[in-house]
Amino acid sequence: MSDKIKKRFGIWMDTHHATIIGYDPDAAIFTVLGHAKNPGAGSNSNENAANHLEITLANKYFKEIAHHLVNADEVHITGSGTIQEQFVRYLGDTPQFKKTAASQSTSTPMSDEKLVEFITSHFKN
Repeated sequence: MSDKIKKRFGIWMDTHHATIIGYDPDAAIFTVLGHAKNPGAGSNSNENAANHLEITLANKYFKEIAHHLVNADEVHITGSGTIQEQFVRYLGDTPQFKKTAASQSTSTPMSDEKLVEFITSHFKN
């Protein structure tokens, strides 16, 4: 059982964009799996309706990201703002991710190549 390759993923995210990185065991490297976008709620004269729309769009955004995290054992989430904390809570509340180890850090936006390097170094430690 110790020979099992853990399914590890890394995500850079802010409130509007996410880049998802995953480990490719065949090539033995991390690669970009995809991107997710959250267009945001825009403007609405009704504060209550705007709040509900923002929550709905955030959940849709989280589902789009989670779609890439098939059978995840470990996920490291980095980025700016508080959206990472919300996503970690989302993972904890989602049955398929109950046993997934999630960690987080703060970082500025970076290119896909730099993100792959960052996630690779995170999981080597």
